[in-house]
Amino acid sequence: MSAPPQPVHHPVRQAWLRQRQEQALLPELPIVDAHHHLWDRPRDRYLVDEFAQDLASGHRVLASVYVQCRSMLRSRGPDAMRPVGEVEFANGVAAMFDSGAYGNSRACAAIIAGADLCLGARLGPVLEAMQAVSGGRLRGVRNPLAWHPSEYVRSGPILPPRGRMASAAFREGCKVLADFGLTLDVWVYHTQLDELFDLASRLPELTVIVDHFGGPLGVGPYAGQRARVHGIWEQGIARLARLPNLRMKLGGAGLKVFGLDFAARELPPSSEDLAQAWKPYFESCVEQFGVDRCMFESNFPVDKGMYSYATAWNAFKRLAWSASPDEQAALFHRTASSVYSLELEAGE
Repeated sequence: MSAPPQPVHHPVRQAWLRQRQEQALLPELPIVDAHHHLWDRPRDRYLVDEFAQDLASGHRVLASVYVQCRSMLRSRGPDAMRPVGEVEFANGVAAMFDSGAYGNSRACAAIIAGADLCLGARLGPVLEAMQAVSGGRLRGVRNPLAWHPSEYVRSGPILPPRGRMASAAFREGCKVLADFGLTLDVWVYHTQLDELFDLASRLPELTVIVDHFGGPLGVGPYAGQRARVHGIWEQGIARLARLPNLRMKLGGAGLKVFGLDFAARELPPSSEDLAQAWKPYFESCVEQFGVDRCMFESNFPVDKGMYSYATAWNAFKRLAWSASPDEQAALFHRTASSVYSLELEAGE
């Protein structure tokens, strides 16, 4: 077997992406982008200008949810307080968009922070500090949880310890999170869904949002086994769906670990290509969770290595083409607005 792919995400190639230009379908359909990141990394910059350009691609994105990615951590002070800097940064971006100088979208209207839940009972002061700098936008927390023994299954720069969800400290931190009225975003692989069920079933008062379709893997030991993995993954999400405190994000399939090969093709995929590839996951999630517990997400700029923002939202619209207007409203903005307590103005 060849060496593990590096880096963990597909690189963004603007010239390659420009070979596929699509007009926005259903351009008046309101959207809340339930999951994106912003960062400034070597040879990988995605900040206000880059996101604003994507938001201006023709879809009506009313607001977005910023999700932790270890951006702009504080360089000084206690380690536990370093993630407060990311909330401060995201809130500043939100203020920039609220000025109207970068378009009509309310980017970063909700912020998911990176407070260390393994602080347990000591988490409170960190969350209070985050709330103080969030402009009222703090809605939840996400910690690195995606773990797999294979070196070929990597989706982030930091591999978390095995079994973090089962640790007493982490679970105590989750209880503190619930006491603050905040949510828990979770990115795990399909091989970890039983661990997630055990965690979420013990914390019924905590709203848990499962990122990226629940992580059906298609690389390493799962390469070429899509049908078998789908069956195992589907059993896992069906079990999760029995828990009323669970929600599901539909997207993120541009991650390398999904094993889709669009980034290796001569031309970027069309929205028809993407919709066809994502359809089995979309249909299973909606069947199990229902539209009122599902929401679409871009997962940009991670997924931008495989397709453009305009193409991604066209693919989501194709997936929901036969849904009723009420069902479309749930998938594209109502569920996200409810879960993340976003008050969208009538004229938006």
